[in-house]
Amino acid sequence: QVHLVESGGGLVQTGASLRLSCSATGRPFRNYAMGWFRQAPGKERDFVAAIIWSSAQIDYAESVKGRFTISKDNTENTILLAMNNLKPEDTAVYYCAVAQGFATVSDPRGYDYWGQGTQVTVSS
Repeated sequence: QVHLVESGGGLVQTGASLRLSCSATGRPFRNYAMGWFRQAPGKERDFVAAIIWSSAQIDYAESVKGRFTISKDNTENTILLAMNNLKPEDTAVYYCAVAQGFATVSDPRGYDYWGQGTQVTVSS
């Protein structure tokens, strides 16, 4: 089994920054892409950002472009999400995920493993 552990969430004010981390551990696995999604209460799980492992190609949701930055650490199977200029609408549980095979990185159905999520709350 592959385990994903997120950390770094918290309660911040509008305009603040947070950095989320996600580490994948467990049995060896093929890593096509790792991504971040978020889910606010009563809403669907939305794409935030993803990185294709081999090419380092990156994709962002329009709502976070210019504010969030995704990066990876090859040796640790870890991804980071630096979130700047946070807004109340960024409030959600943030999940990281791994896609083992080719997938549309913005579609949660393409991911095989998910973390437990970390809460990000941005107060106005």
